[in-house]
Amino acid sequence: ELELIQQKGFVSYFLINYDIVTFAQQRNFYHVGRGSGANSIVAYCLGITDVDPIELDLYFERFINLYRENPPDFDIDFSWTDRDEVTNYIFQKYNRGKVEHVALLGSYSTFQYNSVFRELGKVFGLPKSDIESLIHFANKEGYEPDQFGKLIIKYSQVLHDMPSHLTIHACGILISHKPIHYYTATDMPPKGFPLAHIDMHIAEDIGLHKFDILSQRGLGHIKSAIETIYQNQGVKVDIREVDKFKKDPKIKEMLRTGHTIGAFYVESPAMRMLLSKMKADEYLELVAASSIIRPGVARSGMMREYILRHVDEERRKMAHPVLADIMPETYGIMVYQEDVIKVAHYFAGLSLGEADVLRRGMSGKSRSKDEFQRIREKFFSNCKEMGREDKVAAEVWYQIESFAGYSFAKGHSASFAVESYQSMYLKAYFPLEFMVGVVNNFGGFYHTEFYIHELRMNGADIQAPHINESDYLTRITGKTVYLGLIHMKFLEKATVEKILAERRENGAFLGLADFVARVAISLEQLLILIRMTCFRFTGKTKQELLWEAHFILNKKKAIPATNELFRTGGLAFGNRQPEIPVLEAVDIRQEILDQIDILEFPLDSPFHLVKDQSIQGIKARDLESHLGKMVMILGYLVTVKYTRTVKGEVMNFGTLLDRDGNWIDTVHFPPVVKKYPFKGRAIYRIEGKVTEEFGFFSIEVNLLERMAYWNAAD
Repeated sequence: ELELIQQKGFVSYFLINYDIVTFAQQRNFYHVGRGSGANSIVAYCLGITDVDPIELDLYFERFINLYRENPPDFDIDFSWTDRDEVTNYIFQKYNRGKVEHVALLGSYSTFQYNSVFRELGKVFGLPKSDIESLIHFANKEGYEPDQFGKLIIKYSQVLHDMPSHLTIHACGILISHKPIHYYTATDMPPKGFPLAHIDMHIAEDIGLHKFDILSQRGLGHIKSAIETIYQNQGVKVDIREVDKFKKDPKIKEMLRTGHTIGAFYVESPAMRMLLSKMKADEYLELVAASSIIRPGVARSGMMREYILRHVDEERRKMAHPVLADIMPETYGIMVYQEDVIKVAHYFAGLSLGEADVLRRGMSGKSRSKDEFQRIREKFFSNCKEMGREDKVAAEVWYQIESFAGYSFAKGHSASFAVESYQSMYLKAYFPLEFMVGVVNNFGGFYHTEFYIHELRMNGADIQAPHINESDYLTRITGKTVYLGLIHMKFLEKATVEKILAERRENGAFLGLADFVARVAISLEQLLILIRMTCFRFTGKTKQELLWEAHFILNKKKAIPATNELFRTGGLAFGNRQPEIPVLEAVDIRQEILDQIDILEFPLDSPFHLVKDQSIQGIKARDLESHLGKMVMILGYLVTVKYTRTVKGEVMNFGTLLDRDGNWIDTVHFPPVVKKYPFKGRAIYRIEGKVTEEFGFFSIEVNLLERMAYWNAAD
């Protein structure tokens, strides 16, 4: 590796990446080095990646080979909260005084069908309605455009795929030996860093190295969780003990059963289903799963075939002997991008350089269609010369074609698997602190509501925002979790900052009047706090507090805060106290509606809102005992996956929760989707047949009905 790195002139590229991750480690920033760079033992030794390429038998040639002209890529992920500081470090370190050597990589947005019609329509002064009509009808048979329409259609064909405007590449940073202006002009976008006027293809052609500095929230989850564990339990966690995590029985059990909510990359319904079906509990199985779940493998039917061969040794004998020999670890099925290279080289006799051109062409990275077509023809001619059956050669090509553009490099999958193990360790041994970390980073597959649900299912005492206990973000003490004030969508940030500053300065609030005396707040903002029961420590009901708030503020915009010589506990408005009549207690259903209005999700069970409480249905945990039978069950919608069948018809996969908070997985075939579509977030009555595949239970839905909710006016 070292010889090839030196021969290709990539020493500085490795050393700069090493410098970047070293800076991050000094700042206690977590990172993941992924992509094909994880195939390098040098990168592993330098700490750029956490993936051992010898353990996984990764091919360094996938990262750098003598035939590869373009420079290699390291994709380095940081937490979304740390990325800007890392970027700033790169600009500070590698710019020399006032001479700029660093710039953000540019990218060109090109004119596509709709945009070119709209821009040309504006040139000809056409109204919006005429432009949209032209877009809609231009390709329709028998449509006859007017004189302007004919010109727009004519010039649209000329402008199609031409550059429209310059944008910023998602993550690329250029570092040049000579000042950057030797190569390109720059400008200064609002981001605050110079932007190059060239894209990645031109940068490659002129020999500039691109450094990919990305961000993701999964690392934010880990970082926040570790900090929270230390604050709540005084325990310091070493998250780099990945070898230990791989063997941990608790983590193995969670993977086998799909209990992975909150864990990076393995928490989606599809991934939970795949892990459950595979009974995956080994590192290599998780690495394979993270690539199998990609659209290409699933679309070609190879995901199902992989599961079948994984659970049934007899099924593995169906693999083509050459493919089984090339890819024994994955039972003769192409799972990773490297498999394209291996199959093209060993099965079809292409050189490694030609095989890499094939891989890049399949993934849309090749700019030479003629070269790709030449290699495609050589693939089939070589197969014929080598005595491969035409049918088998065509089937192998179909597999390559259907998944190569969507597959991961094996090193990339392994990098994701390492982060998944780190998340799973925290979830297994510190579930409450970990889920608080997930909630506070506002990222993941699910809505915040369902991470709070997971907290509750793990024994947390979930408390609504509290004026004396809540911080800006969610916090945990022992097993008590106080939701952060940030979750109240109508509460202004300035109001939150005033509340927290006053509390830090002068201590807890004694009551509503004391609060209003100390914090300048409008009636509208105060009512939000009351409706969310933020003043429940006073012992007064919500209605009493609402009455008192109107009495104190009396439609004034805000009462300026006053500094009292003595704490009167709320007699700052004189001895006049409101006379509050006896009021009815708030219905739990009204509480839930207030929660949904202010938090956008309920803290109490949404099943209280169902108008007809006599409809119960079975429980999710009882599905196994009803296998093959028709059942009725109530489910609170979590998420819906929309996909298309081979015929192009829409079908759904639903994920819901039952009354006990357990997960329900449903399958909705096209006729059912047409007749009984989902109608937004709600509780649904589901009728269907319980099915099982590889030990994973779901319901094939025959009927889906949105349940009527209680209304205070009823």
